[in-house]
Amino acid sequence: MRGIRASSLLLFGVVLIQLLAAQTDAQGPKSKWQTLTGFSPRVIARGGFSGLFPDSSIDAYNFAMLTSVPDVVLWCDLQLTKDAAGICFPGLTMSNASTVEAAYPNRTNTYLVNGVSTQGWFTVDFSLKDLSKVNLIRGILSRSERFDGNGYSIMTVQDLNTQLKPQGLWLNVQHEAFYAQHNLSMTTFLTTTFKTVIIDFISSPEVNFFKKIAGRFGREGPTFVFRFLEKEAFEPTTNRTYGSILSNLTFVKTFASGILVPKSYVLPLDDKQYLLPSTSLVQDAHKAGLEVFVSGFANDADIAHDHSYDPVSEYLSFVDNGNFSVDGVLSDFPITASASVECFSHMGRNATKQVVFLVISKNGASGDYPGCTDLAYAKAIKDGADVIDCSVQMSSDGTPFCSSSIDLGNTTMVAQTTFRNRSTNVPELSSVGGTYTFSLTWPEIQTLTPAISNPYRTYNMFRNPNERNAGKLVSLTDFLNLAKNSTSLSGVLISVENAAYLRENQGLDVVKAVLDTLTETGYTNITTKKVMIQSTNSSVLVDFKKQSKYETVYKIEETIRDVLDSAIEEIKTFASAVVIVKSSVFPDSEGFVTVQTNVVERLQKSQLPVYVEVFQNEFVSQPYDFFSDATVEINSYVTGAGVNGTITEFPFTAARYRKNRCLGSKETPPYMAPVQPGGLLQVVSHASLPPAEAPNPVFTDADVTEPPLPPVSAKPPTSTPGTPSTPSTNAPAPSGQARLTLSLLLSVFAMVLASLLLL
Repeated sequence: MRGIRASSLLLFGVVLIQLLAAQTDAQGPKSKWQTLTGFSPRVIARGGFSGLFPDSSIDAYNFAMLTSVPDVVLWCDLQLTKDAAGICFPGLTMSNASTVEAAYPNRTNTYLVNGVSTQGWFTVDFSLKDLSKVNLIRGILSRSERFDGNGYSIMTVQDLNTQLKPQGLWLNVQHEAFYAQHNLSMTTFLTTTFKTVIIDFISSPEVNFFKKIAGRFGREGPTFVFRFLEKEAFEPTTNRTYGSILSNLTFVKTFASGILVPKSYVLPLDDKQYLLPSTSLVQDAHKAGLEVFVSGFANDADIAHDHSYDPVSEYLSFVDNGNFSVDGVLSDFPITASASVECFSHMGRNATKQVVFLVISKNGASGDYPGCTDLAYAKAIKDGADVIDCSVQMSSDGTPFCSSSIDLGNTTMVAQTTFRNRSTNVPELSSVGGTYTFSLTWPEIQTLTPAISNPYRTYNMFRNPNERNAGKLVSLTDFLNLAKNSTSLSGVLISVENAAYLRENQGLDVVKAVLDTLTETGYTNITTKKVMIQSTNSSVLVDFKKQSKYETVYKIEETIRDVLDSAIEEIKTFASAVVIVKSSVFPDSEGFVTVQTNVVERLQKSQLPVYVEVFQNEFVSQPYDFFSDATVEINSYVTGAGVNGTITEFPFTAARYRKNRCLGSKETPPYMAPVQPGGLLQVVSHASLPPAEAPNPVFTDADVTEPPLPPVSAKPPTSTPGTPSTPSTNAPAPSGQARLTLSLLLSVFAMVLASLLLL
């Protein structure tokens, strides 16, 4: 216990330092909520902050209270021990979330649970003293194991009450009938405990349990909430399915004041994980006088594709959709639930910006559509991006167009066309073969089907599968015209890479092509729309700077821990802003942020704005410190590190963040405070710390300096580095093969003419 208390005290200190402000009541929206009572929905922390710490551990409960709304309700899955002690533990059997198997390897048993034979370590087979040798660990293996070595003791309900004094306490009684079979009475425990512990909510999926406790607590007793399980499951008392009970809410009202349902009861999904129309459950329950609480919220679990892996969007669909609001949400990540309710609800699209930074797209809204397509760019504009970007590639006929990769195999379905025969090895570009943009003409490229990026397919996470091949690739001309016609955009960012290779080996001058296209599309007046030219090559930016007055942006693609003064001075000679990767601001070790570098501060001190990439919504893209929440991550970079802009594949998330009203509060609420770098690692036991890693390099002036771009070489004999093949059947007539045939005929004609002259 001594170790646990020390850990808890340390956690208190870390979080208090992190928040920098006392927890105060957030200023809720003025609009009346569409809940039954008209008050804001309850935030219920399932097992505390169980998305990060072991469920029902002291630190999970502590952290939930410190990072959530002041009246956060702590959820305890109530179990009874052999000696009738009430403990908080997430399941009837204990092997999944504790060390019981190691402590008592031979204490398994088999019992009937709701008529099903179940084997395991049951709480009814252990006394409270027995369980003092058992520690809490993570119950979901995809979550971090680093806190498993902290030695968290199993807590009793009395421990939870006396040590934490929660503002709200919810006891969930899942298996009252099972305990009764073992001569243990939940009713006796609850009525006795209520004399010394304030219990705000009691839930159960068993009708008979509520009949037993009816009238035991008086008028000031807990709110009774009937918990619905899967619709096909049978409620043991009535022998009816939960789906059938749902059709008779007036019956539920006879013994309960609220219902707790899975998310799918309110917003069902189809078999592809897309939202179906909402049910009328919330409205029907409210008409029956029942509050509706919804379970199943977790930032690191699958959510509907409609929400683009953004948990805030999911919460808002339940509490602020314009038609209804549920009365509470049961969450493993109460910080996100709190921010959704208090900061982002009732916020219109035209809400005032509370913080200023640039939202720059990464290949458009490439998290929702194939990158660099017309649909990706249109959505980025609609979602509130300030700047849309185009990574310029060159076709064999010299047309600049937008594509995130010079290898068409990375961005299109070219491998399924006959153009795959034009694949070639280019060591200067890649160690593996590819079908490169300069191997096809622009008309040929236009026939290709784009493909959405799925950077986390190894985690079985796929982006918007219904639109995975939607949209069409756009030329730089079309991109610039689209941006020029948008009233909301402030500018464009044009990225140029591989310029030296294209000049030397393909006879293609991408710099000239970009400058000519900018002129042709009317971007000579640079005050109309800001034009930013980005490159990782200083030689490219030097060339642009010599020929134009566009803003130049230097991208440092390496992860660095510092940058020398001499390097900064060198950068300033050719660039007016810098792009760095996220880990150059918050380096991490095995998923935990270690420190915050001073790279942003040093660059900004030299009047160089800093933009950071690349932000994504998928929780696996973020260190654990950001709680599997893209909004928490953005907040930490913007208000914590003070970056000037975010480069993101999901512009909507960043654009929405800067309008949330909590940023305009006099005192920042805890759920909108930036994280403290290295804070979580301080809570990990020394034995469980990740191994130390070699420090990232320092960026020097030698890393900046490059030779000038080479001159443009003569055009290669053929338009492709490999052997051209017959294009796909849907290719337009003026193909590469047609040009080759014409060239061959002209050569034959010349040979015949020469022969005649010799005669």
